[in-house]
Amino acid sequence: MDYAFHILIIINIYIILTTCTNLLVGMTNLLSMGQAALYGIGAYFAVLALIVFHWSLLPTLLFVMAMTALFSLMVAYPSLRLKGDYFVLATLGFQLIVFTILYNWISVTKGSYGITGIPSPVLIGGITISGKFPYFVLSVVLAGGVVLIFNRLFYSPFGRALKAVRDDELSALALGRNVTALKIWAFVIASAFIGIAGFLYASYVSYIDPTSFNLDEAIFILSAVIIGGTGNIKGPIIGAVFVVILPELLRFIGLPDSVAANIRQIIYGLAIIILMRLRPQGLAGEYELK
Repeated sequence: MDYAFHILIIINIYIILTTCTNLLVGMTNLLSMGQAALYGIGAYFAVLALIVFHWSLLPTLLFVMAMTALFSLMVAYPSLRLKGDYFVLATLGFQLIVFTILYNWISVTKGSYGITGIPSPVLIGGITISGKFPYFVLSVVLAGGVVLIFNRLFYSPFGRALKAVRDDELSALALGRNVTALKIWAFVIASAFIGIAGFLYASYVSYIDPTSFNLDEAIFILSAVIIGGTGNIKGPIIGAVFVVILPELLRFIGLPDSVAANIRQIIYGLAIIILMRLRPQGLAGEYELK
């Protein structure tokens, strides 16, 4: 049973990541390669709040969201003035810079040794969340909250404005929309909630190192969004379930971990190629990436 709870917790973490990424990719047509860096920033600031400040759950979450939003604003303001491939390269550069800092700033991040002994979060009243089932409940609450918030956001005036920018940026400009401001807000909001996934991962695993937030992870998150589909709320959820469940299915087949990892990457690549050819909007999405 603990194994099932573990898989469900990981699925909930990726539901947060894919739902937030979908705000950029599916709603604003911004192909960002820096989501894993923001995921890592959230995890490391969660460690700071839990180990150094000894904060409880709610202050830690607010702190993590504020810090990831701040760092995203630092990259969003200059990079969102770029378009197309130049924006992708800017976020890719951000991803590589953050990973390099996390890997080499050993006095703070412990570098490749990682940070161990991350404490579990504490609720108001001194109740510590520990064990698989309590973490599963916490992950459901956080992932469910993010999904509900973004579902409301998609159908809000702000969400409709983002769709207008996505579908025809020139028309949105002609109607008086501040396109750059809309994109910056989308980037910052998505990044703030990605910090929640970083907090959940760090406090659940109780160990983090920079390799969990490298370029491969950024590609993995983006692949989950593309496979599941963009432009609505259910596509990213299906994508998150698919990319987490697939490796576990390969283990049940009996393949060695070294072989299963390579086959998993091949399957992800084939899935993206096939979907781009037969169903560009993904398994359950409604927007075709351009």
